Amino acid sequence: MNQPKYTRKDFLKTSALGFAAVFFGSSFTQTFDFSDKPYFKLKPIGRSLELEGYYIWCSSPIWGEDGKVHLFYSRWKKEKGMGGWLNGSEICRAEADSPFHKFEHKQVILAPRGEGFWDATTCHNPLIKKVEGQYYLFFMGNSNGKTNTKRIGLAVAKSLDGEWKRPEKPLLLPGKEGAWDDHCTTNPAFVKGSDGKYWLFYKSWNTKEYETQKGTVRGNRKYGLAKADSPMGPYVKISENPVIDFSNLPNNAQLEDAFVWKQKGKFHMIARDMGFYNHEYGLHLTSKEGIRWTKPKVAYLDLKQYITESDPPKHLKRFGRLERPMILFDKKEETPKFLFGATQGGAFETSTTFVFEITNH
Repeated sequence: MNQPKYTRKDFLKTSALGFAAVFFGSSFTQTFDFSDKPYFKLKPIGRSLELEGYYIWCSSPIWGEDGKVHLFYSRWKKEKGMGGWLNGSEICRAEADSPFHKFEHKQVILAPRGEGFWDATTCHNPLIKKVEGQYYLFFMGNSNGKTNTKRIGLAVAKSLDGEWKRPEKPLLLPGKEGAWDDHCTTNPAFVKGSDGKYWLFYKSWNTKEYETQKGTVRGNRKYGLAKADSPMGPYVKISENPVIDFSNLPNNAQLEDAFVWKQKGKFHMIARDMGFYNHEYGLHLTSKEGIRWTKPKVAYLDLKQYITESDPPKHLKRFGRLERPMILFDKKEETPKFLFGATQGGAFETSTTFVFEITNH
């Protein structure tokens, strides 16, 4: 049977009763509203890291013991085009005196290792965390330049400039064939849970859906959760089901690029919207226990609401939205102070790090 096609206008007009029927059985705990008032009030600082000859993505910031901001980011050569993240990305470190200053590239941290390794063809999705004096760099690697070998890994060091110990095996593997997460593990989000364990949220989707669906976005990206007694693992998935699942909604709604933190006893998540409102906004969700999440609300708007830039060249088809949102907290690690993200454009017509000051906390 063919499913009915919904437009955004149809979606917004759906009654509360209709929403309850569509969304029954999901992990969400509240009914919908469509307020476009964003959770974060933002003041743009600007494109803080640009490199000639490279696309830049995945900007994960952390305060260093030297008082500077250290930025772990991914980059790949411009000649590979936007899709080069999948078959030629490497993870680097940059520094700035503060989030208001320009970042300067310092070193390559993780590069693809070549044939025979699980991260042979790309290193991407860096997420830097400090736990009990040790630095943990979560990332994604793949072995064939395609999505079906994407795996989350973990590198460890005692200082931000290394030496980083590279894992010989991935940190988290996909589910069994036919499972919702049988395609890959990627986009790591890490937080210490209320139970004292270390929580790793991960994105995945189903291979059959991905291979058989048509359209510009195939498959439905969901988030699962695994836990461990140590940041190093081993991580055990808490259930066979995802904890974030939009698949009952129209328009193949989904989300990606999740970032999770705890604040005043509550879990928060920001992520990039992929069809809930549109494909340009950021989403904000909360949870009391980290498993059942509230309805998504708007975290931030599309970039044109904050800045004005000239029209991009035609090859930058995702221009105007902020992806891979990451937060830099105050030095006590308590309050969100800056929003980092990746966006197309910039002086070299590729993509750059973009930074906002968060002014409503």
